[in-house]
Amino acid sequence: MFINHLDSLADLAKPQRKFLAVFLKTMLLIQSNINFLSLSRHCNLDEKTFRRNFRKRVDFAAFNRHLIQQSPAAKPIAFAQDASFIKKSGKHTFGLDRFWNGSHSRVEKGLELSLISVIAADENASWAMSCEQTPANLPAAKTRLDFYLEHLHRTASSLPDSIRYGIFDGFYAKQKFVGGVLALGFHLISKLRSDANLKYLYEGAQKLKGRPRQFAEKVDFNDLSLFELTELKDEKVRLFSKIVWSITLKRKIKLVVLKIGKRTANLFSTDLLISAEKVFRLYRSRFSIEFLIRDAKQSAGLQDCQARDNKALEFHWNASFATVNLARMEAKKVNQENQAKPFSMKSIKQLYFNEHLLKLFIGKLDLEQTLIKYQEHFETLRNFAVISP
Repeated sequence: MFINHLDSLADLAKPQRKFLAVFLKTMLLIQSNINFLSLSRHCNLDEKTFRRNFRKRVDFAAFNRHLIQQSPAAKPIAFAQDASFIKKSGKHTFGLDRFWNGSHSRVEKGLELSLISVIAADENASWAMSCEQTPANLPAAKTRLDFYLEHLHRTASSLPDSIRYGIFDGFYAKQKFVGGVLALGFHLISKLRSDANLKYLYEGAQKLKGRPRQFAEKVDFNDLSLFELTELKDEKVRLFSKIVWSITLKRKIKLVVLKIGKRTANLFSTDLLISAEKVFRLYRSRFSIEFLIRDAKQSAGLQDCQARDNKALEFHWNASFATVNLARMEAKKVNQENQAKPFSMKSIKQLYFNEHLLKLFIGKLDLEQTLIKYQEHFETLRNFAVISP
């Protein structure tokens, strides 16, 4: 399974290809924290081999693109980008700084990664594409938002050709970042503050002399009578849409005011022709990147890396997300008869661990493999403790 997918990386040397095949398989079966020591306990490679190979370059973006292309259910509709806080003890780790920890809603000392994922329409799931570490101590002329945009520039060529939209949370809704996304050929969908400074476009008669009038009065979110209403009765959602001028972004945007009961959110798109319903559904799909990060943290050792230098940290993080991608592909094979079964990273890891343990028993006890593997008890033991829908 792994060797076939690794063939997509043409620049890999044969020893590195063999290492990655063993390493990724071990990542899928290991049940404890995933660090150099625990990895060496679960395979025939030692700690030094892992430490040495973690500093070698691997084009994980190309590998992940290949996985997405090989998955028939993954139909890319957009990409998402988000940052995630990584806990890290010690004082000498590269990139150690104070970052926002969304889990605790406060700034804490640790590391941060920037993740770009591809959103699949039919699965309502995110597939990891590229991950980079947010640097610390940036020069005064450069902000972290500049780094996120640079990361997107480096990854844009690896994104599937069918993607037209990038989806971001409200933090990314800044003029420089929006302009950078548009320059790459993508439209942006994001969220505005509740007190966003917006103006209606002037649609009345113009004076014969002087500069044509561009704007009318400021948008009052308490009065949406000039907006077009779209009701999604199955979702119990009302969408109020209008093309307006954003003072902050300095451009026309398609504003979509979302109302669910008493709750309100201001979504927008730089694509002026997009429907309000599509803006709502695309922005809602952004939350799948949060589940991707959760699976990587809980089941793929995203926060377990022992290394302190930048290359090894990024290798470990990208490998964690690639492991989730591989698990999602494997889940599709296992659940071919039941496509509605939800993806469970823990189930796939339990399946791989059980199979590894059974093969170990068969090999060490010198049992006849062909006789055992065709017995119904083998499949029962292989699926032991696997979560069922």
